[in-house]
Amino acid sequence: MPWPSTRRAESRDRILFSAERLFTKSGFDQVSIDQVMQDAGMTRGAFYAHFRSKQELYSEAILSAAWRMGAQHPTDVETLIRAYLSPEHLGQKKGSCPLAFLVSDIGQRDQPVRDSYTKVFSALATKVSGVPDAEPDAAALRALVLMVGGVAVARALNDPILVERVLAACREGALSETASVPI
Repeated sequence: MPWPSTRRAESRDRILFSAERLFTKSGFDQVSIDQVMQDAGMTRGAFYAHFRSKQELYSEAILSAAWRMGAQHPTDVETLIRAYLSPEHLGQKKGSCPLAFLVSDIGQRDQPVRDSYTKVFSALATKVSGVPDAEPDAAALRALVLMVGGVAVARALNDPILVERVLAACREGALSETASVPI
C-alpha cells in the first residue's frame, strides 16, 4: 500500500519542528543531525530526503520557527511587545524566537543562514512598525532591537529579579518608541 501523499510534507515538518526547538535551545554547533532526527522520531537516512546539509536545515528552521511564532503574534503592536518581553516568552520550551535565542550564533554562520535571519528580523520590524508592507522606520527598529536584545540578555542572566527588571526596562523603552504607532 503506498504512503499517503501528505507523508513527505508531514515528515519534513516534524524535522523542522525538532530542529527549531533544538537549535533555539542549544545553537548550531551543539546540535547534530542525529539529535534532530532522533527527536523527530526518524532515522538519519531520512534527513537527506529533505535537506542537503545541516546548514540548510538551520536556515529553514529559522524561517519555520518565525512563521510558527508569527502566526501566534497578537495583532496590535503594544500587546506584541508586552508578550515578547515577558517571562513567559523567555521560559518557553517550544516556539522560542530565533531572533533572540540565536542572536550570538548567527554571526558565525554562512550567508544563507544570515539571509534567513535577516528576513525574519525585517518581517518582525515591519510588524512592530504597525504599517504592513512598509519599510520600518527608526523607531520600529529601535523598539525591535530593544525587544530582541532584552530577551537575549535576560536569557543569559541567572538572577530572576534582574531578569524581570531587564525585561521591564526594555518593554518600557520599546513601548515608548512605538507610542505613536496606530493600534
